[in-house]
Amino acid sequence: MLRLDLQFFSGEKTEKATPHKRREARKKGQVAKSMEVSSALTLLLCFSYLMIAGQSFIEGCMNIFKRSFSEYMLWELSIDNTKLLFTQLLWETVKLVGPLFGVAMVAGLIANYMQVGFMINTEALKMKLEKINPISGFKRLFSLRSLVELIKSILKMSIVGGIAFWVVWRQMDELLKIGNKSIWDAARFIGSLAIQIGMVVAILLIVLAAADYLYQKFDHEKKLRMSKQDIKDEYKKMEGDPFIKGQRRAKQRQMAMNRMISEVPTADVVITNPTHFAVAIRYDFDTMAAPEVIAKGQDHVALKIKEIAKEHKIMTVENKPLARSLFASCEIGDTIPEELFNAVGEILAYVYFQEGRYKEMKS
Repeated sequence: MLRLDLQFFSGEKTEKATPHKRREARKKGQVAKSMEVSSALTLLLCFSYLMIAGQSFIEGCMNIFKRSFSEYMLWELSIDNTKLLFTQLLWETVKLVGPLFGVAMVAGLIANYMQVGFMINTEALKMKLEKINPISGFKRLFSLRSLVELIKSILKMSIVGGIAFWVVWRQMDELLKIGNKSIWDAARFIGSLAIQIGMVVAILLIVLAAADYLYQKFDHEKKLRMSKQDIKDEYKKMEGDPFIKGQRRAKQRQMAMNRMISEVPTADVVITNPTHFAVAIRYDFDTMAAPEVIAKGQDHVALKIKEIAKEHKIMTVENKPLARSLFASCEIGDTIPEELFNAVGEILAYVYFQEGRYKEMKS
């Protein structure tokens, strides 16, 4: 019963997402992002631009109307004149609204960079059949996210409508006198009214966008949560199964030990503890500057080294302090430390004398 309970709780997504899970989600385009931030910032920067360049914008519109009624209307209707008229009107319109579109594009780029940084992702462009699944669509329609989006839309419409009504109501007297104004004054008044509405709406929408971004971040983190079992599975996938990894390490150790054991027959002497440690020493006066440790082992490995030495008639010398010192201070392939030269040299001289070999030793 306890085991079933542990399995149940191990499946609950209570753990924060790992860095690997976050990177995979980002590759798929799954990031914490609020569209309201882009809308609010675009609205704010566009109306800020209109506050600065609004007069020139209105003058440009008026010039297009003036030229249309005073010049273009007098042209003869022909294919060439129509092409020229279309080209000129298009160019005037581009010069007029181009900077505004540029500001909107820059605002969108800034808003996206602030939220997710630099990211180019084509995952969203791929065709996915589950997107047109009516059952999945029905579930999305009545999900918590849909409810939040509905509340957000109602709140935005209420804010925009309320602010527009408030600004217009304050200027109601001037608005009723607009018929007595010139075209230029009326256009300037309407433009000023629109900019006031836009700026106040943009500022309030930024507050709403900040709250929406926090919700999107919370929802994103909730979706990325992992269970303890998910983390274990991810670790196995990234690092390999611990059992297989352990087997691989054991195999590597076995191969290393086999290589070491194969070197024992070339040793000159094996220095032992006598049972706990064994260190095989080799020395060639012509090619080596100092004696070299070619094999060493502890407990059962030490016994194996001594067995190999006995089979190949290699002399074994018992010296407990020296065997311990060599085992602790030397790795396989290392030359013996300088402070142990004399002790090892005496043993090698003794071995060479016993075997009838006479080599000059350098201490």
